Amino acid sequence: MTERMFDVVVVGAGPAGSAAALTAARAGLSVALVERGPHPGSKNVYGGVVYGRVLDELVPRWWEQLPAQRWITRRSTMIMTDRQAVTVDVRAEAWGGPPYNGATAFRADLDGWLARLAEEAGAVLVPSTVATGLLRDVDGMVRGVRTDRPDGDLTAGVVIACDGVNSFLAKEAGLFTDRDTAQHNSLGVKETLALPREVLEDRFALRGRDGLDMEILGCTRGIPGGGFLYTNLDSISLGVVVGLKGLADSGVRPEELLADLRAHPSIAPLVRGAELKEYTAHLLPEGGYDTMPELVGDGILVAGDAAAMCLAAGVWLEGVNFAIGAGMYAGRAAVEALARDDTSLAGLAGYRRMLEESFVLADHRKLRRVPGLVFSDRVQQRYPALLCDLAEEFFRVDNPRPKPGLGRLLRRTASRHGVRLRHLLSDAVTGWRSFG
Repeated sequence: MTERMFDVVVVGAGPAGSAAALTAARAGLSVALVERGPHPGSKNVYGGVVYGRVLDELVPRWWEQLPAQRWITRRSTMIMTDRQAVTVDVRAEAWGGPPYNGATAFRADLDGWLARLAEEAGAVLVPSTVATGLLRDVDGMVRGVRTDRPDGDLTAGVVIACDGVNSFLAKEAGLFTDRDTAQHNSLGVKETLALPREVLEDRFALRGRDGLDMEILGCTRGIPGGGFLYTNLDSISLGVVVGLKGLADSGVRPEELLADLRAHPSIAPLVRGAELKEYTAHLLPEGGYDTMPELVGDGILVAGDAAAMCLAAGVWLEGVNFAIGAGMYAGRAAVEALARDDTSLAGLAGYRRMLEESFVLADHRKLRRVPGLVFSDRVQQRYPALLCDLAEEFFRVDNPRPKPGLGRLLRRTASRHGVRLRHLLSDAVTGWRSFG
């Protein structure tokens, strides 16, 4: 067996990697946390919503430390066409106090905070370092990583790959199948738009640290995807997320879609007068449960975006919470395997068991059919126009004509948009089985 320099090497200091390093270091293991950027968060452009309850086990009273921008007390889902919009808006005062439901945050802040906790627990941060490949022993067991530093091999009992979408380490380990994972990846583009805090709070009817999370469907010219608007302390995160294949086939540039959204009659008044501070883009894995790689190999575990742990379920767009949870369980599995001196696939199998018993894989498995439904032609192109027209006609007062019944309106509107009622019923059943 190769003599190891560390017990655990974690590649990637995002939420999954830092949670794994923190967990393993707290258990007394020697841990290296490798980050390709000059500091954790420097390569990430996320400015969205964090669902922090997963931190209950990892960081007691985490809400007193989390670098939150705003606590989400409003959740809105907007369905739009180029001239219409229908919005369901939920407000909950209870979400504005501990233990909170969600918070907007910037990844540079969030990643830095989690990595500092890992360092304080004893992990060694290795910044500005790229893991270029895996080290193996004569039996093929993963025993560490190669890096781009001179003499930069890091040997370890367990490698935890948290190296992002299309993980090179997971691929080198043979954990991805022959499925074309690229077709399940999406591109997110985002603008950070600055507004004075008092203007923002007045415009969005917020107070104190309350915040809004708005998810949008029908804003991508029929390309599979959606949009979002999140409020920060004194800025707005406005963006779209679209499937790579659909975007390439359309010939449309992502900034065009973002410009469309910014100019939409329902969005333009909300961002009026805002100053562009940042434009960023990021790849996301959105294929769900059926596109995940194998999560365990001989001497290696995979977590976070590297494991396609991003839930694109229309009303729920989550990733950071799954990353933190998976990282925490990966750290625990490494501790157990090293204590038994068995870091083979069988020795690390507890990781999969922990994920199955937790929300991480339970939610992904329950909603495994939803990405296919959400990104389908009907949901992306037909249903937004159908629902907007249905709402417009239902609330139209057209005297002296009598008011039409909802069933008649639905049949007429569905026919106009080429939607058969059996398709509506089929999609409703899929949705019920997933969300019910």
